[in-house]
Amino acid sequence: MIYLAQTDTTAGFLSEFKEDLQKIKPRNDKPFLITTTTFKTLKTLARVPKKYKKIVRRARKITFVYPNNKAIRVVQNSPHTKFLKDFDFLYSTSANKSGKEFNEEFAKNITDVIVEDNRGFSQKKASKLIKLSKTIKKKLR
Repeated sequence: MIYLAQTDTTAGFLSEFKEDLQKIKPRNDKPFLITTTTFKTLKTLARVPKKYKKIVRRARKITFVYPNNKAIRVVQNSPHTKFLKDFDFLYSTSANKSGKEFNEEFAKNITDVIVEDNRGFSQKKASKLIKLSKTIKKKLR
């Protein structure tokens, strides 16, 4: 099941299974982002280096790549949070063809479920991407 929703950052495809997203947006080694609403779920997916726990808790619209190479964003205080609360976590990617601009018609035709709220769908700036290791924090995007 693939959902089309306006996320906290941009229009996105979401699914419980990364294989579903792989069919519409093939990727070689680039993993899909994981979105969740709780830090409890984050703890089951990755270990946050002690040095960065406060930064991760306070972050907004930032995706962190953890030492296990999982890219995870905790979404809170956003209209998108209401949709995500029904799931432990969802895999996510932007709702466009790779390297292309957002096309609403393409996105709606390729998804199973359209989750539209009063914001509609639009392409906006993607989340910041920061890689964390035990001692180093590196901005990737």
